[in-house]
Amino acid sequence: MSWNLESLYAGGAQSAAYCAELDGLERSIGELDEALRAASTVAPAADVSAAVQPQQAEALLRLPEWTERLQAILLRLRQAESFVSCLLAQNMKDDAAAACHDRVQTLAAAYQAMLTRYDAALAQLSDQSWRALLARPELAAVAFGLEERRLQARERLAPELEALAGELAVDGYHAWGELYNTIVAQARFRSPDASDDQEEWLSAGQMHNRLSGGDRALRERAYDEWERVWEAQAPLCADALNRIAGFRLKLYARRGWESVLKEPLQLNRMSEATLTAMWSAVEAGKAELTRYLGRKAELLGVERLDWHDVEAPLGAAAKTMPYDEAGAFIVERFRAFSPAMADFAARALQEGWVEAEDRPGKRPGGFCTAFPVSRQTRIFMTYSGTPSNVATLAHELGHAYHQHLMDDLPPLAQEYAMNVAETASTFAEMLVADSALQLASDPQERLGLLEDKLGRAVAFFMNIHARFQFETAFYERRRSGLVSAQEIGALMTEAQTEAFAGTLGRPHPHFWASKLHFYLTDVPFYNFPYTFGYLFSSGIYARALAEGPAFAARYDALLRDTGRMSVEELAQRHLGVRLDEPQFWREAVRLATSDVEAFMELTAR
Repeated sequence: MSWNLESLYAGGAQSAAYCAELDGLERSIGELDEALRAASTVAPAADVSAAVQPQQAEALLRLPEWTERLQAILLRLRQAESFVSCLLAQNMKDDAAAACHDRVQTLAAAYQAMLTRYDAALAQLSDQSWRALLARPELAAVAFGLEERRLQARERLAPELEALAGELAVDGYHAWGELYNTIVAQARFRSPDASDDQEEWLSAGQMHNRLSGGDRALRERAYDEWERVWEAQAPLCADALNRIAGFRLKLYARRGWESVLKEPLQLNRMSEATLTAMWSAVEAGKAELTRYLGRKAELLGVERLDWHDVEAPLGAAAKTMPYDEAGAFIVERFRAFSPAMADFAARALQEGWVEAEDRPGKRPGGFCTAFPVSRQTRIFMTYSGTPSNVATLAHELGHAYHQHLMDDLPPLAQEYAMNVAETASTFAEMLVADSALQLASDPQERLGLLEDKLGRAVAFFMNIHARFQFETAFYERRRSGLVSAQEIGALMTEAQTEAFAGTLGRPHPHFWASKLHFYLTDVPFYNFPYTFGYLFSSGIYARALAEGPAFAARYDALLRDTGRMSVEELAQRHLGVRLDEPQFWREAVRLATSDVEAFMELTAR
């Protein structure tokens, strides 16, 4: 249940090979940056649409070489970032790893500064020169990414200012995001299982699993303790959140960007029309889920569900599954759809790619991270045997398979957005959940599986929507100045009440303080892509059901294209649907809520 990091770099943060790799990265970034600086000293063309000027001639000559070098650096930097992230996740008090992480962040900032100069070279090319460049056969595979970078560069500040902002962000913007890790590493929670005269303390990762246990009394005590600790940390968390938002808003204003959604939509390669169509369908589909939540409250013997009840298993339906059994179960379900997907998952489980042990010192949550130089991935989670844990393992293995399918593509073509990244993971969850449901004959087992599936729909339709509504409201309030911890809590409560359509009893006012996603500085609005991925994969899953095993090859082809086209183009090419219109989303919502009736019938008996 513990992953193998030694096969990547022996010795952890003290690894000689890892330190040498960081030294090499520093040299490679510096050398390419120097080449780009030297090329930019040639006077640029006064009119970018004019014939080829000296600087453009230099760029045309050198850009294929620069692009090859940049992509090699990108792979190595992603590997370096993944390794130190794994070290910190497995032990939040690893000081040596924290020092390495600071150095990696500095290298990432240097890379971004260099990338800004590279992008400026793309932006300064005339249209004629640009067409000539993209005609080069060695650039055909990354043409989409280059076109995207060129257009985005024209919407940003001058290269020197963008580079300066990136360098200052290391000890400013990103440092505020890192404060969350410091806070969560020091947070200690009194175990809900401990008696009054016992002192048993849990880490945030361990305590979070207690919030969805089967015993409501223990769950309620865990929730009270969770809220108590995060309320105590709220002033520090509010400082961090305010500074992160303030940095973004000031940078956006300098770029002339009015909407805080411009960057997240751009990063996710989707239009605002698509986002609007998706949320509209979600709102319409909530009525079915409120029926499910109302019935669940009845079964738990409460008038309305408190926050800690929403993901709780139902009475006798609650059971745990040993880790090895869960792994075999997932591989078997994958195999029914795709032998290649099953073989990959089996390899990941057998070769020590998964960190799942329930022990102190780990950070909460789960993730999958890529080591593209080694062509491997690593999965992080804390496994305690709950149905939610099994779903998380399947989810992260789906991420890993997605990366596996892209390992042989050029690095720039592997840079897929978060929303489509969540497609493969959510699809993997659906494969496991649906096939298990079909095989279940025991009513209690069937109830548990139905409840788990519908719980995920609630998470994506309501929990994620609450996060989106909260962040939208918070950023609007932040424009007028600092927002106090009390005000932020009120915004969170209001968003949860609205997103859950009034079905919540006690909400989670300090969810904003406890959730890592609000403090991530590399991806703003780390919320709506989850719902996109869930519903997009629902639509894909419907195709898989209709077409059977023959769809597996089309599914792989869709995943391989996720890094080289917009989501609208991806859906049109592989599914023949428009995402900026409501029809696709309505059908996906109907599929996602189709189990409500079965749940109501089963629980009525």
